Amino acid sequence: MPKITLDIPQTTLEQVLEPRIPLHNIPWDHYESLLTLVGNRPRLRLTYLAGTLEIMTISPEHEMLKTIIARLLYTYADARDIDLFSCGSATFKKAATDRGLEPDESFCIGQRKEFPDLAIEVVLTSGGIDKLAVYQGLGIPEVWFWQDNHFRLYCLDPTGTAYNAPPHSILFPELDLNHLALYIQPDNEPQAIRQFRQSLQSS
Repeated sequence: MPKITLDIPQTTLEQVLEPRIPLHNIPWDHYESLLTLVGNRPRLRLTYLAGTLEIMTISPEHEMLKTIIARLLYTYADARDIDLFSCGSATFKKAATDRGLEPDESFCIGQRKEFPDLAIEVVLTSGGIDKLAVYQGLGIPEVWFWQDNHFRLYCLDPTGTAYNAPPHSILFPELDLNHLALYIQPDNEPQAIRQFRQSLQSS
């Protein structure tokens, strides 16, 4: 296995809001070596797409948002008796399609599978690798992006070659994402979770 090092000053990673550092012409085996190298640094995300590797640091705001979204979804699944399995921010990769990443949150529905049914991404900064292209290569059925205080929803079409933007979730057809968005209040997290639970009980 080749020796891989990251020559990136720590101050660069800490002082810039979620910096994205692109590396080009990175072979697959180097990507896998980097995954091992940064495996004990949970605030780093590695996204790989056909030779391009993007390294991004995660801000505290990012962590708070992804966590409350996950808590709200757990609350919904419990209220509706949906078997939801958490996959968290585990690395999912497929050498055959040259794709790999760590979702902010991910879930399987009904039972655990090799790849999650749903991935959730919190977007605070623009640009970077096209994550939908990565998810398409991994065959993830549904992806939610949380950006500018609302969700953007994408579902993989039956051919598995492109994502559509349907009006509601295919996996959670009765879930109103606009309603869910009202409770994404990290500074008011405990109360927001309770209020969302109460709204489900009354509907």
